[in-house]
Amino acid sequence: MYWLFKTEPDAYSIEDLAAEHSATTRWDGIRNFQARNFIRDKLCKGDEVLIYHSSCKPTAIVGTAKVVSNPYPDPSQFDQQSTYFDGKSSTANPRWFSVDITLQKRFQKPLPLAQLKATEKLSGMVLLKQGRLSIQPVTPEEFNAIMALSSR
Repeated sequence: MYWLFKTEPDAYSIEDLAAEHSATTRWDGIRNFQARNFIRDKLCKGDEVLIYHSSCKPTAIVGTAKVVSNPYPDPSQFDQQSTYFDGKSSTANPRWFSVDITLQKRFQKPLPLAQLKATEKLSGMVLLKQGRLSIQPVTPEEFNAIMALSSR
C-alpha cells in the first residue's frame, strides 16, 4: 500500500530523517484517531510513504520512505516526560501506535501543493480533499503520478 505522512519541517524534516542512523526512525506522536487507525489497522512493513512537509512555505511532497516495521504501541504515550504522554493509555490497552520508516529518496525538487492541485491525475487525492489528516492513504495511480512528477 501507499501512504502520505505529513510532518512539519521545523519539528522533523526529511533532512532529519536522512541524518538518522541508517536513515531510519520511529514515526511517533500521532494523536489523531483516524490517523491512528490507519497505523494500527492498515499500515504494514513494506508499504511505501510520501513525505509531505506541512506548515511551511511552500508545503510540498519532498521524498519517499518505506515502512520497515509492523505497527507497535507508541512508547511516548507511556512517558510522563513526553509531550505525547497519554494518561488514559496503558501497556495492556495502548491507544497510540507507531511504525519505523527508512528514507528511500529525497526529491531533487519538492512537489508543492499548487503543482499537485494542478495535476489532473491527483484530483481525487485525500491530501487535496481532506488535507488536515497527518497520515492518509494514496492510491497506486496517485503514487505513480507523483513519482513521475518527481523525475521531471
